[in-house]
Order: sequence, then C-alpha cells, then structure tokens
Amino acid sequence: MKQELKQQVVEANQRLVSSGLVALTWGNVSAIDRESGLVAIKPSGVDYAALTPENLVVVNLAGEVVEGDLRPSSDTKTHLELYRSFPNIGAVVHTHSSCATAFSQAGVALPCLGTTHADHFYGDVPVARALTPEEVESDYEHATGVSIVELFQQQNLNPLEMPAVLLKHHAPFTWGKDPVKAVDNSIALEMCAKMALMTWQLQPDAGEMPRHILEKHYQRKHGKDAYYGQN
Repeated sequence: MKQELKQQVVEANQRLVSSGLVALTWGNVSAIDRESGLVAIKPSGVDYAALTPENLVVVNLAGEVVEGDLRPSSDTKTHLELYRSFPNIGAVVHTHSSCATAFSQAGVALPCLGTTHADHFYGDVPVARALTPEEVESDYEHATGVSIVELFQQQNLNPLEMPAVLLKHHAPFTWGKDPVKAVDNSIALEMCAKMALMTWQLQPDAGEMPRHILEKHYQRKHGKDAYYGQN
C-alpha cells in the first residue's frame, strides 16, 4: 500500500469534519490500491484528529487485515463489496450528514431539481432497499453493500455517473476515482439534499428539472466533449 494513498485517506477523513459532514465519529473514508488489491480505511471509532497513515487499517478484498493493530471501520465489508462490484472506483465515503440522511431515513430518492444537482449526479440519487431481518442477523455490513449493488444492477445505473446512494433507514454512501473526489461527492450530495428541502419549503409542488437541462449540465462537465474547467 502506497504511503501517498494512505496520506490521502487520512486527509479525506479529516476533511469530513472540516466540511461539516460528520459529528462524533459518524463517518469513514477508504481508498483502494487496485494494483495490490489492498484497501486503507479508518479504524473503528478513532477520532479524526488522531488519524495518521500509520494507524489506518489495511485490508485485502477478502477483508483480512494485512497492516495495522486496530480494528477497521465497522462499515468495512460494505466498502469492500463496492470495490469488488464497481471496479472503476478508487475511494468510498460513508457519512451521516443530516440532510442526505433525512432522505435516507424517509426512503425518498433525491430528485434532480436544478443544475447544481445535475453538475454532479446524472439523475435522481436512488434509495437502496431496507435489509431483511435475516440479512441483518447474518452479515449486516456485507448485506448493506449487496443491497447497493443490487439496486444499481436492477436500475442499470452506472456508478461513475451516479456516485451516490441513499440507504433506507440508514444514511448515504458516495464514491469516486480517488479520496478527494469521493468526499467532493459527499459534500455535493449533502448540499443538494439541503437545497431540495429548502426548495420544497418555498414551493411544495416544485418538480424535477427538465431533462434537456440536466443533460446539458451533466455532459458539459462529464461528457466526452466536456468544457467545464481547465485541461
């Protein structure tokens, strides 16, 4: 596991705090080194300020600890299922940010109401189903990952175009090509959820943005002829 990647994971976890996405220790960031198949993740319950590259936990895709003396995040099995199923992602983030978690708890997909949303997410951010009693009892965290992957397969969603999901009764996960981008997507998700709630306060009947505007904003930033930003 490259030291540089470990440092990125530390900084990404600490950025959850500075961005206001977590309280207490309610969140975690991991990243995968695809060459080695190893994943660095925040240790369970450790304060973000105390994180260092040395006290991160490194596991393989089977969940076996290969570096570190601490227990990995309790969400590790969910992260690993996403890495196994979505081979083009490089980092995963889980938070309990308040507005996105409200949508999760309500089991309501986050609709694309405006261009801010369309700049980051190619359509409505979906809700993964609640887990069954058997899934919770047998292997809760693994089943959480399975429910996300199942949703993306059923709805034929591209995880690179929709780098976020809301877990019913739980909270959001996001991902990206690297830890910076994955946290960016968590920040964007929370802001879009907050804006949606405020929009409905002002106009309860506000509907989704027209598809042609969504297409323009998403494609100008992410499409093959994208022109947002610098080369």
